[in-house]
Amino acid sequence: MRALQNVMNQSMEAGPVHVSQTEEPDQDRATTTAASPKAGNGFILIVAATGLVGIAGYLITVWVPNLIGFGPYATFAVFWAFIFLVAAALTGIQQEITRGTQARIPGDTTRSGQAGKFAILAFFVVLTAVLGTAPLWQAAVFPEFGWALVVPLAFGAASYVPLAVLSGSLYGINHWKALFALISIEGLLRLVLVITAAYLRPDAVTFAWAIAIPFPVAVLAVWPFARARVVGKTRLDVTLPQLTWNVTRTIVAAAAMGVMISGFPLILQLTSAGETADLVGLVIAAATLTRAPLIVVGMALQSFLIVFFRSRAARFWRTLLMLEAAVVALGLVLAVTGYLLGPAVFTIAFPQEDAPANWLIATLILSSALVGALCVSAPAVLSRNAHTAFSAGWIVAALTTIGCLLLPLPFLEKTVLALLAGPAAGVLVHATYLTIVRNAGSRAPVRSVPTV
Repeated sequence: MRALQNVMNQSMEAGPVHVSQTEEPDQDRATTTAASPKAGNGFILIVAATGLVGIAGYLITVWVPNLIGFGPYATFAVFWAFIFLVAAALTGIQQEITRGTQARIPGDTTRSGQAGKFAILAFFVVLTAVLGTAPLWQAAVFPEFGWALVVPLAFGAASYVPLAVLSGSLYGINHWKALFALISIEGLLRLVLVITAAYLRPDAVTFAWAIAIPFPVAVLAVWPFARARVVGKTRLDVTLPQLTWNVTRTIVAAAAMGVMISGFPLILQLTSAGETADLVGLVIAAATLTRAPLIVVGMALQSFLIVFFRSRAARFWRTLLMLEAAVVALGLVLAVTGYLLGPAVFTIAFPQEDAPANWLIATLILSSALVGALCVSAPAVLSRNAHTAFSAGWIVAALTTIGCLLLPLPFLEKTVLALLAGPAAGVLVHATYLTIVRNAGSRAPVRSVPTV
């Protein structure tokens, strides 16, 4: 993390920049805002909030299975995976709102309020989509509880839309304190509700509502304080139809991202028929605990990195390579640590359960480094307004992950292969696109690179 902070600080200290001739047209509006000391403070606040939420997630992952056992925890984890798979897909809204949000300047006559209209429309679209498609999947995903879990799933998923729109707007205007509050309230409230449910009423439906409720509550808590900085003070650089089209593409990419990360337990269950709930729960718990340090930070910084890369156009390649190197180096250090200490730590955390092998723990951590690298390359590509290339990287990664899980291999072997090959394929797609753009720019330095 310190290496990542140093990279940010070095780039931020470089001062104002000019857009290079090889950048795409949307880079013209890059400003020095994200390179100012405020952005440095923003990075610290976002990482701090992410750290709090990460600790909360760790406590949930350790506390809940200890209280209810790995068998019931598998059901808990599947609901958690499903709702956050949908939420991960909807982060495409946050990313596009972040990319397109600008502060209004005096005399600006363009219409405002497009983001709010979109939030209302998308809320009902998501609610209808989840409830409308539920007859097709609820029996397979929630065989014991069915519609009792579908309702909180639909409510929570739809409620994530205003959260995504608000956070994207706050990222776009660098309102870091409000973002810190938004992220922290959502994660910490979920910890309180889930642990309370685990002690007072540890059934699946209660857990489901405890997981879903923090989405709307966080928005309601922060909106009164953020409203004055957003309403009438911001605008989007696209019309509502254009916003919808761009969001559609980023949602597809974000859904693929969700398949690999938050939705992985769900995909693992659907592709591992015949495996015991205890084994599936063990692998889910091990993967969640070992992969979280890098993945949680990488996911939380997606919108920050879009703004950051957009503002550092002249130092784009140096910044990208240094960030990727920092992620890989940190991943290697954590993997070695996990190999040496992982089984002992796992035994302490789950004294009643068998500990996974040290090679499995180390490999899971290495897979998180690859996902972390993808979490850097993705916003770098999107910052250049390359929605298609951005989506392609995540989609290829998700398809590779699912394809590996469908191979006729033993459970652990195919799981490890999926976790390694998926993100590696996505990074390769993004690297190929960026290399083509760079080579095209060097051959024709006077022309802008066409938008992909």
